[in-house]
Amino acid sequence: MNTSPTSTASTPAAPSPAPAPARKPVPWGLYVGVIAMVAVLALPVPADLPVAGHRMLAILVFAIIVWISEAVSYEASAIMITSLMAALIGLAPLADDPSARYGTARALAMALAGFSSTALALVGAALCIAAAMTITGLDRRIALVTLSRIGTSTRRILIGSIVVTVVLSLVVPSATARSACVVPIMMGVIMAFGVERRSNIAAGIMITVAMATSIWNVGIQTAAAQNLLTLGFMDKLLGERISWLQWLVAGAPWAIVMSVVLYFLVRWVLPPETESITGGKEAVQRELAALGPMTGPQKRLAATSLGLLAFWATEGKLHDIDTATITYVGLVVLMLPRLGVMDWKTLQGRIPWGTLIVFGVGISLGTALLSTQAGQWLGRFVITHSGLATQGPLMVFAILSAFLILIHLGFASATALTAALLPILISVIMTLPGDINKVGMTMLLGFTVSFGFILPINAPQNMVCLGTETFDGRQFARVGVPVTIVGYALMQLFAVTYWRWLGWT
Repeated sequence: MNTSPTSTASTPAAPSPAPAPARKPVPWGLYVGVIAMVAVLALPVPADLPVAGHRMLAILVFAIIVWISEAVSYEASAIMITSLMAALIGLAPLADDPSARYGTARALAMALAGFSSTALALVGAALCIAAAMTITGLDRRIALVTLSRIGTSTRRILIGSIVVTVVLSLVVPSATARSACVVPIMMGVIMAFGVERRSNIAAGIMITVAMATSIWNVGIQTAAAQNLLTLGFMDKLLGERISWLQWLVAGAPWAIVMSVVLYFLVRWVLPPETESITGGKEAVQRELAALGPMTGPQKRLAATSLGLLAFWATEGKLHDIDTATITYVGLVVLMLPRLGVMDWKTLQGRIPWGTLIVFGVGISLGTALLSTQAGQWLGRFVITHSGLATQGPLMVFAILSAFLILIHLGFASATALTAALLPILISVIMTLPGDINKVGMTMLLGFTVSFGFILPINAPQNMVCLGTETFDGRQFARVGVPVTIVGYALMQLFAVTYWRWLGWT
């Protein structure tokens, strides 16, 4: 049979075309942010607002839109904000000498001023200590030991998940790191129970972990980055700071009551399919046994953590060393050769450097709003058009805290929310007439920033728990809405009783 060289039998198969790369979604939020910023810049400059302040308000609008829409990463947005401040403020005339300009070098220094904040240093040290917990496995050991002593019923497991969160909140200064540690352990317990992944038992456990983490972000100063950012604003804008113990005395009682509320709400909204389940405690014991005896690095880290707690709690009582300095001393101990638990090469890959960048730029943004008089002008504007000037401190707190809780629905990061809005609220507080404890009011508003209870996207720890696929957004909201309502009401009750007795309202 005659076959040609071009017959299909002898023709090699054509290589299949490479799949086209997935198209990235259009960052509409970035475009909207730019358009909104240009629109604000195009508005007439009010007579009592410097040009630099007008431009800072435009940059603030851009930042809020980009942060809410998550059109770009927080790290990229931080670099954009820094560049905008350097360019727009650098070309603006000085408020006290319109014939001269800020200059780009001075404006860039203003945009980077937040990186000299002690609050930023504290965040950096806290992230390193959180990484040390993960490197040594001490966080996992603490969680397993705590759970092993709780029990095997669904009631006790729910209580155990809250207790684990409280204990880790004292020694792991990162909400995301805490949830990332607890979630795999609790998933192992759920699997040992032999219950369905989408059961009420599994959903209740994971929702409890997420919400208890947010609740104790309020109770413990070093538990969350937004708390430290609040401290940074207090230091930069008010010239005062709150000690670790003062924060604990103010916030922990609220967190304790809300932990009890959370327990009963979860059991009411998501009633467990059964109360008696076997195997959970055995699973925890197996995992704990697999860890073996406590290692040398774990012992040294535990001793350092307890020492830090002791120094944090006695600041202003037995010594005057600030929290950031104490934390840095602890970090030095943890990195000493032979005596420490980690080296820099191991540590550097575990630190979310983007968090530090956003944190520093956030402090710079808030400071620049006041130094250009934009914050003061916006504060006067809010006071004039909101009627807050006629309200007492308690009503002011009720209104501003409700505003923060509602607007948090649009933010995926409490740190971004704090950076964007807390300086404005501080400006409002500073502008209000009458006798208002500005530091106390700022701290209490900082508490409400952690109200990420309604949508899973409102906090990173929520998303970590959502990734287990044990619950959906509807179940989360069914628990989160009443938790938010009760938490807000409890804050108002504390404001007229306990916090007033402490002198914060």
